[in-house]
Amino acid sequence: MEALLPDRLKTLWREVDEGRLSAEDFQREQERLVGEYRLTWTRALLMDSLQDLAESILWELGEYTGNRDGEEIRRRCLHAVAHIKAEWHRNVKDVNRQSVERFYADSEAMIYELMWWHTLSEDLSPLAYVTALEFARGNGCRDFLDFGSGVGSGGILFARHGFAVTLGDISPVSLDFSRWRFERRRLRAVHLDLRDAVLPEAAFDFVTAMDVFEHLVDPGEAVGTLSRALKPGGFLFGRFHAEHDEDRPHHVTLDFVPTFRVLEDLGFEEVWRDEWLWGHQVFRKG
Repeated sequence: MEALLPDRLKTLWREVDEGRLSAEDFQREQERLVGEYRLTWTRALLMDSLQDLAESILWELGEYTGNRDGEEIRRRCLHAVAHIKAEWHRNVKDVNRQSVERFYADSEAMIYELMWWHTLSEDLSPLAYVTALEFARGNGCRDFLDFGSGVGSGGILFARHGFAVTLGDISPVSLDFSRWRFERRRLRAVHLDLRDAVLPEAAFDFVTAMDVFEHLVDPGEAVGTLSRALKPGGFLFGRFHAEHDEDRPHHVTLDFVPTFRVLEDLGFEEVWRDEWLWGHQVFRKG
């Protein structure tokens, strides 16, 4: 497998430290390489003849909701984090599985927040899905599960590149929107409402959990579920880190030491870590 982008950038920076490459040249190369990732992501998500990713995503939201007021859709996206925070404080009095599942089942603001995040307008970390795609292709993976799939953008990327895609989430609002997005693109995927559906055992060789574990009341239990769903030798690609954020009270888990302990107990081995860009890790099931 070719070196992944974070590793390539780490190696390049070593050349800066050794005086064999200028910081300016490094910055230009980093922008070029990240630009290639951005292009892969954008090409996968663009609708019809649209050329701008933010415009395309706002158009999708407008089509799905029946709201043709583009500026209103944009405002909902820009204020989605504040709306989610208000929804959380209004509806979640005690943090437990039932209250958290009920929150995600009812929240419509979440699709606006996630879709705007995927425009890359404020944060490039959704491009970690492209890193995941390269890792999966480099290791011959074929059967893909996005755990906590949200609005389905990561699944669209993998489907565009020939993977068999399954998307699992506890939000029926997000799952319905994701199904619509796949249908509009004539792409196939299995959508599972994880409030009641059970993941098939030993069905997947590659699972992503992108910025998911901090939303879970019991991340260790989720690791056990994913272990059963993974084939022997399969990979779990995720970010196991979150910091306190007053704007995101729905990040209910910040300590992942117990999660790492469960991974170890279940025989997972860390095989890769992004030490340069977004901090994701890959664990292989023994």
